Amino acid sequence: MDESRFSRRAFVTTVGAAAAGTALSGQAAAASGWTTAETPTEEALYDVEDTVGNEYAVGGAGIVLERTSEGWKKVLDGGPTGNANTLRGSDVTDDGERLWFVGNSGAIGEYDVTTGSLTDHSAPNDVTNNFNDVAVTGPAGDANVYVAGDSGKIYYSFENGESGTWNSVTPGSGSEINAIDFYDDRSGHAVDGNQTVFETDDGTTWDKIGIENANFNFYGVDSDGPGDVTVSGGGGSVYHYNGSEWRRADTGDADLRAIEREDATGLTVGGGGKAYRYDGSEWVQESTPTGANLKGVLLGSPDVAVGAGGIVIEHE
Repeated sequence: MDESRFSRRAFVTTVGAAAAGTALSGQAAAASGWTTAETPTEEALYDVEDTVGNEYAVGGAGIVLERTSEGWKKVLDGGPTGNANTLRGSDVTDDGERLWFVGNSGAIGEYDVTTGSLTDHSAPNDVTNNFNDVAVTGPAGDANVYVAGDSGKIYYSFENGESGTWNSVTPGSGSEINAIDFYDDRSGHAVDGNQTVFETDDGTTWDKIGIENANFNFYGVDSDGPGDVTVSGGGGSVYHYNGSEWRRADTGDADLRAIEREDATGLTVGGGGKAYRYDGSEWVQESTPTGANLKGVLLGSPDVAVGAGGIVIEHE
């Protein structure tokens, strides 16, 4: 993750050569520190972000929650269109002033956290497919926007999502794009449901960079540079790319749905309330106060994970 940005949306010497990888941790849970926060919803929460103000989470029925000094409060219900489409992914502009979110039936919203105003960018080019994730780069009002589609397309606008400025590309086989993350204005990575990782350095053309013989679905990606990519997936898998090879860490059997990593620290979360923290060399399991499936994670102050049934857990 580019440290100048707010949160975005994470062994084998090479994949297929199973000897000399990063050692597995997570055999025993470390001391916890995680606590459960009260929320005003039982809808599933899919993603969580930090902004210039507070933390925000998005989820089912188009809900957007804000973490305030009085706890988590609902600031939006129904999504950008008011049709209660589930919101599945979110990101913030480089200055932290705009929260972008995407979801089912082509939902795309831009929420100004400084004023509380909402702009609806839904159904770009009349596309109403489900959207799984979003990455934005640049400042509020002048952002590049990249949307991961369930149809295998990546939709992008270099003019802040304005109508008529959207284009699309299918980087792979047409399998759903599950997650997308950028480390620079037009440079980043995406993962799809066909065990594939893609990279771009112009925001429009994408190349496959792995992962051969992975045998697991990919759900989360953290893009920190052309030689620093982390992917989370099925079977407790965390893969890291150093620019020349992929290494796999095996944390267990939980599907790991989201990941964030910065230098010598990181977090990944998934099924059954599982959470693993990167300590600079390995992924160590931390006990959590929930057995709910966790779907989104924020590495920050506090760390936050969100998931099924409106669950929010925090780690100071």
